[in-house]
Amino acid sequence: MHRGQYVFAQIMAHLPLTTFGRCVARYDGEYKVKHFSFLDQFYAMAFAQLTYRESLRDIEACLAAQGRGLYHPGFRSAAAHNTLADANAVRPWRIYADLAQHPIAIARPLCANEPIGLDLTETVYAFDSTTIDLCLSLFPWAPFRATCAAIKLHSLLDVRGAIPSFMHIGKGRTHDVNALDELLPEPGAFYLLDRGYMDFGRLHALHAAGAFFLIRAKRGLRAKRRYSHPVDRVGTPVVCDQTVVLEVYYSKQGYPEPLRRVVVRDAAGQRIAFLTNNTRLPPQTVGELYRLRWQVELFFKWIKQHLRVRAFFGTSENAVKTQIWIAVATYVLIAIVKKRAALPHSLYELLQIFSLSLFHTTPINQLLAPPPLVPDNGPQLLLL
Repeated sequence: MHRGQYVFAQIMAHLPLTTFGRCVARYDGEYKVKHFSFLDQFYAMAFAQLTYRESLRDIEACLAAQGRGLYHPGFRSAAAHNTLADANAVRPWRIYADLAQHPIAIARPLCANEPIGLDLTETVYAFDSTTIDLCLSLFPWAPFRATCAAIKLHSLLDVRGAIPSFMHIGKGRTHDVNALDELLPEPGAFYLLDRGYMDFGRLHALHAAGAFFLIRAKRGLRAKRRYSHPVDRVGTPVVCDQTVVLEVYYSKQGYPEPLRRVVVRDAAGQRIAFLTNNTRLPPQTVGELYRLRWQVELFFKWIKQHLRVRAFFGTSENAVKTQIWIAVATYVLIAIVKKRAALPHSLYELLQIFSLSLFHTTPINQLLAPPPLVPDNGPQLLLL
């Protein structure tokens, strides 16, 4: 007799099913769907993410090996590879994009008190993009270069808890600065940007919305110093703290107001210049704050290495976006499980353990408990 709840079911218990139903109804998703529901599709794709499946046949074979036991984790119908392939290709990816926003909204308050190493109460976002390479012959809808295809994934990461609050999937040829137009600035929040997003008109839009930006300045930036603030060049890595105005005509048209320019030295002794519209932060905190932008790079690395976005289970644009959004929703679900169960393990450790125990009936808090200590009673006699 079946006893207990599978680990997979314990993880999926944090999925808001009522919200899922509303997302499906919003796009009339259940039209002509008889057997393989949207929830079964999500479960099958989440199973592939958590167990590192490589293909549709791989997913089908592993789920079929469970037989009737699939009912207990939540599956209501088998996932044949043709059925799953058709579902990924046809069913609107926006359903899963909308669904992923709700676990994100649940996870962010849970991580609101996460320390970031700085005395800041404002929300800090790191915004950047990564390119996911594709085969041009299989993905002709995403041309990037003459011999390859690619898509670009833009992410706005809340550094408290490393939760993505905004994501945008575009073509590989799209320039990074265009993604700034998709953002809804949050007044009082800090936005950490790489120098690839240096567009003074868009930066001024963030300033006009009441948000703060911190961006690394490009080499050769033409700006006129208006005032130099006193700094401690001996006890801190700060070189200078200046108020500047732009000199180039079009740059000045885009950002007509003064900017703050802070130059610091890194561990190797090289100078790094930053531009910001915040005048209250100490100059040393400016350099330390920009270090947090590296979290978005780690997030992209984690997504590429530990979730299945290297091997796609479909070649259409809809299938690719469906898989990415389900991967993001799965990532956030694991983060929710980690916070609600107060687990000290990292997300990487959780994924490794869950990948081997999804069909165990052990409670998660017991599954991840450290092994009991065995008392050392001295040397033991080994009988052969």
